[in-house]
Amino acid sequence: MSTEKQLSYQITNTYSVLNEFTPKTKTIWVVCHGIGYLSRYFLRYFTELNPEENYIIAPQAQSKYYLNNEYKHVGASWLTRENTEAEIENVLNYLDEVYKTENLGEAPNLSIFGYSQGVSVAARWVARRKIKCDRLIMHSGKVPSELKPEDFDFLNNSQFSFIYGTEDEYLKKAIIDIEEEHLRNLFPKNLEILTFDGGHEVNRTIISKFA
Repeated sequence: MSTEKQLSYQITNTYSVLNEFTPKTKTIWVVCHGIGYLSRYFLRYFTELNPEENYIIAPQAQSKYYLNNEYKHVGASWLTRENTEAEIENVLNYLDEVYKTENLGEAPNLSIFGYSQGVSVAARWVARRKIKCDRLIMHSGKVPSELKPEDFDFLNNSQFSFIYGTEDEYLKKAIIDIEEEHLRNLFPKNLEILTFDGGHEVNRTIISKFA
């Protein structure tokens, strides 16, 4: 009979940044990519933001794999259904280190952004670690069902934005209806819902409006 055991150990991971943090910086972004991305490539969606005013930090999901079974291009995933709670804690511990390394506790105008699978990562990090941010942007993904309104009570003056494409193959109307109800319950004030004509894709135009 097999037995699964658990242990803890230290690992090393990377993260990517775009632009430089200077006295001219007005907004710091922490952007969590979707499944299949690497952080350095995810940053391409933010290159149209004013480089003097925006400093973008892209954490890197730890679990890497080859895309499309071609053993050529590499992507990454934040979480799976396997041992999820322990993996969530691993991800949050990693994000805590990024937060500490980049001194984000003193960040001016901090925006937390999640795309697709990155929405669940960003939302859990903000809620469980009480990350004070000026804006939480949720793009084409769902907020975990275990999160409750009281998890976000500390963000009294923050803005919350939900973005999705009207032709998103992963977010059908029935799913959207449930998600919008969940979001209105979580964020009874300061919630905006933005749509665009398109599928499951990052919308640069809407991102630019936040800068």
